[in-house]
Amino acid sequence: MMSLHEYDIAFGEQFVSNKPSYLYTYACHETEQELCCMELTELFGHEPEGENWLQSERWIDPDRSPFLTACLDVRLTGESVERMAEKAGSIHLKNRTFKVVCLKAGDRFSYEQSRGYERMVGRRMTGVAQMKDPDVTFGMVSTGGIWRLGILHEPERAWLDHKQKPQNYSTGLSSRIARALVNLAVPQISEVMLLDPCCGMGNVLIEALSIGITAEGRDINPLAIRGARVNLRHYGYDENLVAIQDMNSLQGHYDASVLDLPYNLCSVFPEEEKLQMLRSLRRLSDRAVIVSTEPLKERLVNTGWKLLRHGTTRKGSFVREIWLCE
Repeated sequence: MMSLHEYDIAFGEQFVSNKPSYLYTYACHETEQELCCMELTELFGHEPEGENWLQSERWIDPDRSPFLTACLDVRLTGESVERMAEKAGSIHLKNRTFKVVCLKAGDRFSYEQSRGYERMVGRRMTGVAQMKDPDVTFGMVSTGGIWRLGILHEPERAWLDHKQKPQNYSTGLSSRIARALVNLAVPQISEVMLLDPCCGMGNVLIEALSIGITAEGRDINPLAIRGARVNLRHYGYDENLVAIQDMNSLQGHYDASVLDLPYNLCSVFPEEEKLQMLRSLRRLSDRAVIVSTEPLKERLVNTGWKLLRHGTTRKGSFVREIWLCE
C-alpha cells in the first residue's frame, strides 16, 4: 500500500483526521454468504455493518480475502456530496493524473447520478483528470447519508491463478473457499505455523503460502501427496512442505490447522475414525477450522473443542459444514 508521500498528494490539513479509517466493500454468492461473514468477522474483529461494506481502523490488503472487492483509504468526509466536493478542493496532485470513482456500495444511486457526483468532486481537485490508467484513483461512497472520499485500492486477485492447478480432485476445495478457510484459521499473520493434516492436492497450503503464512501438510494417500508436490512446484513453493503420514501418528504442535475431513461419498467413514482424527487434531493444534459434510457439534465438544463459529457453503446439493474451534 502506497503512502501519501509516494502518491505526492496534498490534502487540506483542516479536513483530514489523524485517525486511520478504511471502508471495505465486499461481494459473495448467496451459497457462500455465511463463510464470507465468518471470514470478514475474524479478519476485522466485528461483523460487517452493511450488506456490502464495512468500516475499520484495521488495514487488510484487499487481495487477501476472496470476498473483498475494494478498500477505500478514507481521507475526507462530508454530510453531503456538495460538502464533499468543497473539501475535495483541498486536494492537490501537482502533475499526477487521477480519476474519481463512485463505489457501488452503501446508499444507492442511478448510473447518471453516480457519474454526476464523480464529475462534481473531480473538477474541484488540482491535477490532471484521466479516466484510463491514472496515477491515482479516488473512491467515494455514501453510507447513511455520510460521504467518504479517499484513495481506492483494488485487489489484484492473484489467487484466481490458483484455480488452474495441474492436479486436483473434483470435490477438492476451490481456491476461493480454501483462501477463506486459511483466513479463518489465521486472521492475524505473525509467527504462526499452520497445519493441513489431510492436505489432498495442497489447495489450502497454496493459499496459506501465497498470503505469507508458514504452512505444511500431511496426507495418508501417496497419490494425494504426489499431486500436492506437483501443484506446489507449479506455483514456486517447496514440494517438501508435504509428506505421507497419518495425522494420528503426527507429533509436534501447531498454532492453527485446517482439517477437511475425508468425504464418505462412496464408502462409509467409520465413526471411531472421525473421533480419533478430531482428538488428534486437538492434541496437535491450538485453533482449527474443520470442514465436514455432516453436523459435527456434539463430536467436536466431546473431543475437547470449543466452538467459536459455524457456517455452511453449498454447491448444488453438496453442503460443507464449517466449524471454527479452539
